[in-house]
Amino acid sequence: MPMPVSRLTPVVLTGLLAACTTVTPIGEILTHPRDYAEKTVTVRGEVRSVFSLLFVKYFTLDDGTGTIAVVTERPLPNRGERLEVTGTVKEAFSLGDQTLTLIVERAPAQGTPR
Repeated sequence: MPMPVSRLTPVVLTGLLAACTTVTPIGEILTHPRDYAEKTVTVRGEVRSVFSLLFVKYFTLDDGTGTIAVVTERPLPNRGERLEVTGTVKEAFSLGDQTLTLIVERAPAQGTPR
């Protein structure tokens, strides 16, 4: 016997909502860093550069509205790779009117592809 529409609808809606991720423009984060500080965001863009300094690995991500550094524990992506990242916005430091804002990527679940 088919499942009634009234029971199926909440299941379908829950699945659709879980699949929808709000992507925040990087330019918005950089323009209003204090509004995003310590908040979890998802950004999407192209990897512009990659760096590995002793125990810190990070890359820069550009979405056309801005470029932001992303600190990660994963293997570094390739330049030119397009990807989506979820993490916490951090204000690393401020000097005068300049602020270094970055995203610390949330640790992925085991076996989760980038």
